Amino acid sequence: MLTLQNILYVMTPQAYVHIDNATLRVDVEREKKLQAPLHHLGGLVCFGNVLVSPALMHRLADEGKSLVLLDDAGRFKARLEGPVSGNILLRQAQHRAAGDATVSLELARQCVGGKIKNSRSILQRGARESADPGEAATLTRAADNLAASLRATAQAPTFDILRGIEGEAARGYFEALNHIVKPALRGVFRFEGRTRRPPLDRFNALLSFLYALLMNDCRSALEAVGLDPQLGFLHTVRPGRAALALDLQEEFRAVLADRLALTLINRGQIAAEDFDQHEGGAVLLSDKGRRKVVTAWQERKQEEITHPLLETRMPIGLLPFIQARLLARSIRGEMDSYLPYLAR
Repeated sequence: MLTLQNILYVMTPQAYVHIDNATLRVDVEREKKLQAPLHHLGGLVCFGNVLVSPALMHRLADEGKSLVLLDDAGRFKARLEGPVSGNILLRQAQHRAAGDATVSLELARQCVGGKIKNSRSILQRGARESADPGEAATLTRAADNLAASLRATAQAPTFDILRGIEGEAARGYFEALNHIVKPALRGVFRFEGRTRRPPLDRFNALLSFLYALLMNDCRSALEAVGLDPQLGFLHTVRPGRAALALDLQEEFRAVLADRLALTLINRGQIAAEDFDQHEGGAVLLSDKGRRKVVTAWQERKQEEITHPLLETRMPIGLLPFIQARLLARSIRGEMDSYLPYLAR
């Protein structure tokens, strides 16, 4: 169990989380492992096979605190919340924007543009720091290809063409990413491209888990400003899919999740024994590995940066909330266009 920024993360299989008077209590095999006052907690996140009592679910809903359920790999499964008090006028504007092909395509271009530009910054940084001239040249070529994709994104006339540009850019980016891993670690963290559902190697398992944490933060940010996380612009609308949260997530994947994954690997903060191999070739973080990554994720979110648009110092963890507000302003017509977060 971890309590970080008033959010309790329960990752122990078969843990039982329930109410004990005015406290939240976590038991494992009928033994108390943690007890904390409910009023100190802002929410509860459960990984995998964790049992939550109905009484606690009701109490969390009554107090406006969220219960988030993730699977063993960290993928989002469900969220329990009390009544939503979103801004109906903002949501009406969001629906109008989604129904306007010109507006929605421009917002989608900004999502893809932000993703590609931040991905390019990761490759450029890797090239600068590489001790191998050949690998530095490979990373530079890949970054140059992303620059071409970025120019094409700005002119993409249709959603299909835009998604094609995004997909090709992502393939080139992931093909180059392994060159940023220290050579001595590439055997353990072999990465030959993105695999999901399930991840088939340790690097992909780490990325999938971090993306799930990022997704949860993006969804929370959108709900906090009153936007509907289900109604997106780049990602198509499907039942149960938080399309707008996926849209917002794109600009942060490289600079928050991918960069942290590379840091954890290259600094030796995560190793082979932090992963489990499952039937069918799936690779997932172990319980110990998840704890390491969640701790690193929360520590990273507490670091401060200067927002390039607002020119204000802020914790990294606030970035999704700031960008959600900028997105809301764009949807309401208060900004000419949405401006994604671009890392310096």
